[in-house]
Amino acid sequence: MMFTSINPTTEACIGQVSAFDSRRIEQALAAAQGASVLWAETPLAERTRLLVSVGERLRTQQETLATLITTEMGKLRAEALAEIDKCAWVCDYYAEHAERMLADELIDTDATRSLVAYQPLGVWLAIMPWNFPFWQVFRCAAPALAAGNPVLLKHASNVPGCALAIERLFREAGAPDCLLQTLLIAGEQAEALVGDARIRGVSLTGSETAGRRVAAAAGASIKPSILELGGSDAFVVLADADVEQAATVAAKARFLNGGQSCIAAKRF
Repeated sequence: MMFTSINPTTEACIGQVSAFDSRRIEQALAAAQGASVLWAETPLAERTRLLVSVGERLRTQQETLATLITTEMGKLRAEALAEIDKCAWVCDYYAEHAERMLADELIDTDATRSLVAYQPLGVWLAIMPWNFPFWQVFRCAAPALAAGNPVLLKHASNVPGCALAIERLFREAGAPDCLLQTLLIAGEQAEALVGDARIRGVSLTGSETAGRRVAAAAGASIKPSILELGGSDAFVVLADADVEQAATVAAKARFLNGGQSCIAAKRF
């Protein structure tokens, strides 16, 4: 099986990569499990330094990465540049705020000492969509990595170039081996992986159908799942509105990112 990148503007084939066979999937799982032990023991300051380093590379490679997004996914160049910038921002955000977010929370009880502690869970499986091929990954991976959890990325099958570029960015930034790995697998294989004991949680952005299947698999294994499944967002224009301005905003709200946005206005 091959994953093929096709330029949606020209319909030209950009490239092909081979899908993982069962041996490579097992190797990735075993490597991620090993990385989870190392990364959980890594001081928070080192984990956040990695995010800062990745953010710096996103900014220095912004033009090249934006070109990749536009060529492989079809996003307007200005929007692709903004997406890379937003990914760099989220790296900086969690690097700055992770210590506060992960600090123990003392609880007032009749015990000598009570607290809520935030500790690494282990390997997370990220099943991500094609419409924001960098942002959707980083909004999941940045907090997971800051919290001490490795990430296995199952990206959409039509953006393998973006998936591999993200893996490369972390490697260039000095991430430990196999901390963030791309799995070139089909959706059915990703669903099966949810039940693997080495996967400690799953995050999916996609359709309701995919969400139901992943949630069922996670529930059967009693492990956490985070699902973003879109919506049917309303655009309401009241009687006292500036109609011309509302019309301009409405067009943008519907057609931003070519209309491929889970929060795009859909009901007017």
